[in-house]
Amino acid sequence: MLRVEHPMPITKRRCAMTKSVDGSRYIPGTHVQRRPDAAQRVEHFVREWEQSAKKTRKRGKAPARLPASISFSRKIGVGALEIAEMLSQKLEYRVADRIIIDKIATDTELGRKTVAFFDERYPGKLNELGAFLFGEKSFVMSDYMHHLVSAVFSLADSEATIFVGRGTHLILPRDRVLAVRCISSREYRIKRVADILGISKTDAERELVQADKEQRHFFKKAFGKKDAPPDEFDMVINCDFLSHPESAANVIQQAFISKFSDFEKA
Repeated sequence: MLRVEHPMPITKRRCAMTKSVDGSRYIPGTHVQRRPDAAQRVEHFVREWEQSAKKTRKRGKAPARLPASISFSRKIGVGALEIAEMLSQKLEYRVADRIIIDKIATDTELGRKTVAFFDERYPGKLNELGAFLFGEKSFVMSDYMHHLVSAVFSLADSEATIFVGRGTHLILPRDRVLAVRCISSREYRIKRVADILGISKTDAERELVQADKEQRHFFKKAFGKKDAPPDEFDMVINCDFLSHPESAANVIQQAFISKFSDFEKA
């Protein structure tokens, strides 16, 4: 069971992002910190799926209820990934960000593996999800969306996970996910990205205009949606007024425990 009274202590560390930790340029919407690269993390996830599939075959039982997950949706640059990382330490959950999700969904071999894993664990579920998400248009679901849906379910199935980005709250069963939306004023995002990149506010605004355009294009193409209305979420965090990652993580942790008070980690 989740330990409410004695949450895992958080290592004190500076959460402000710098322009680079490895010589690479920071991309708004990603969290710069020293962590295994995407390829290493994906390899670890694939091993977990394969082990989970072997256990299921050996038991010969239907899949258990999907572990409860947390899904962050956000405006680019508000700092949702920092909050997710704080939360992961409190709940001892792993974090799957958009880089990981996209790498799985766009890699042909990994895509085949995740679809195979998903179909074995949840036969017929992909068509059901396609009909739910896209209605009569489900038959034209792209290979990317097949892989995206399979990747999200496979990640959620193999270990308790905090997702950041890529509309995962629209994919996972609504009763098995705490959906969180992080927003802020445009001024807050501009200042934050300017500070992170060490650039002028004018240049930071230009970066965000492009990032927002790409995000809108993704949601239009992937889900046929123009925006993210508040009623899609369990809670909305305004980072203008709850700007410290640990404070926001504390609020979300309590909401998660309240929603899934009887949840036991798989």
